[in-house]
Amino acid sequence: MLTMADPAKKRATYDDVLAAPEHQVAEILNGELVLHPRPAARHAVAHSILGAELIGQFYIGRNGPGGWVILFEPELHLNDDVLVPDVAGWRRERMPEIPDVVGIQLSPDWVCEVLSPSTQARDSRRQAPHLRA
Repeated sequence: MLTMADPAKKRATYDDVLAAPEHQVAEILNGELVLHPRPAARHAVAHSILGAELIGQFYIGRNGPGGWVILFEPELHLNDDVLVPDVAGWRRERMPEIPDVVGIQLSPDWVCEVLSPSTQARDSRRQAPHLRA
């Protein structure tokens, strides 16, 4: 029996990201628009505590090595993917100035996702491979 193949899916574009509801985070992974809700409060607490530790030591250099640009929920435009990791870091020698753009095209040197039961599978299996240089 012959069957017709599924029609080719339309690849998501940045216009799809911009049209996403404000209460959702929109990303493009492998040409597919992926929407997920903003993080819950417990996720935000863990994210905030992590940020407090990272900024002082790595961005400012207080009681730590310094020399890093650390950004929270930056929008990354890497190839055809649009990603929003929880935290990303670039060595200052690679990013001496933070670009005045919405989507950063320079892949980060370090990425951290705050995992929760509802996001663990997506963050560790779908998004992580796209962040590798």
